[in-house]
Amino acid sequence: MKTADRIQKLPPYLFAEIDKKIAEAKAKGVDVISLGIGDPDQPTPDNVVKRMQYETAQPENHRYPSYEGLPAFREAVADWYSRRFGVELDPDKEVVSLIGSKEGIAHISLCYVNPGDINLVPDPGYPVYAIGTLFAGGTSYKMPLLKENGFLPDLSAIPTEVARKAKLLFINYPNNPTGAVATQEFFAELVRFAREYDIVVCHDAAYTEIGYDGYKAPSFLQTPGAKDVGIEFHSLSKTYNMTGWRIGWAAGNAEVIEALGRIKTNIDSGIFEAIQKAGIEALQSDDTHIKKMIELYTHRRNLTIEALTKLGWQIKPPKATIYVWAPVPPGYRSSEFAAMVLEKTGVVVTPGLGYGDYGEGYFRISLTTPTERLEEAFRRWEEAGITYA
Repeated sequence: MKTADRIQKLPPYLFAEIDKKIAEAKAKGVDVISLGIGDPDQPTPDNVVKRMQYETAQPENHRYPSYEGLPAFREAVADWYSRRFGVELDPDKEVVSLIGSKEGIAHISLCYVNPGDINLVPDPGYPVYAIGTLFAGGTSYKMPLLKENGFLPDLSAIPTEVARKAKLLFINYPNNPTGAVATQEFFAELVRFAREYDIVVCHDAAYTEIGYDGYKAPSFLQTPGAKDVGIEFHSLSKTYNMTGWRIGWAAGNAEVIEALGRIKTNIDSGIFEAIQKAGIEALQSDDTHIKKMIELYTHRRNLTIEALTKLGWQIKPPKATIYVWAPVPPGYRSSEFAAMVLEKTGVVVTPGLGYGDYGEGYFRISLTTPTERLEEAFRRWEEAGITYA
């Protein structure tokens, strides 16, 4: 049986491949320490779990949920945006619930992209931006994220003929995998660019709540005119340690939200209402949990930077996200370095090439591994003689 062309063009999903490598190593008896996937190791807050336990027992939550999301959940999202960013949203028209932000990112291209159309995609970047483009029959134009530009795309370098054909532009700040942050000035430039070329901006804001040393990331929607040109994807996954719960949202331009909601009503049946009510509990919580998480990740970030510095790397500590983006030692490609580290130490890191061509030459470390295991990983590196040399 011959699969569709889109499946034949589809690369193996990066983290599924990493899971395979981990399973193979464990099968050989290796004590694997994974610094690869950004999956928080800490539990979901108790009050959210207790709310979920209560709501799962309520019969009214056992029926089909509303497609766009419970009005109360969308109101909670709007209230959170007002408190956190000073952004006012109409919960009925400017918010749609998602089965995790990944789902919405994958589907948004179906709303705007016809076969042969172009999307502007950051490279390195979250693989789903390009995969969603592929599923819609579109072509990804890569926007290089380079160290000399602070890992921000150079909008002026995009050819005019490409910009005129582009339908969507994906960005993600604080950034995965580089840990870079964006300024309000960059967002303002982005609004001007999108207006000039009639492009929909899709901002993946999954890491706004994880900032270090007092840094608080802005929302793209805070930018004057942002709601005229785009939307923002967000999620409870990283903020509240709810990756497995699969709950998020898109917010912003009402026309774009309506189009995404139309796709969803024809593809899925919404989020289990008990999860949405637990999500409300999370969004209405104070910031005690977030402060504790930032304190923990700050310790792990500092530990990682200090360990890498001792081994010869020179890296600026990231201001945000749960990742450290580091260059591979001279003479290695990223996949070669990751394979060597796994073979010699049983430690998994993510090769930069998995995030795109411009990720080559780097690797990513996730800070979501228990602190003692993170320490053990770098002890193994030191014993194995893994250095930046």
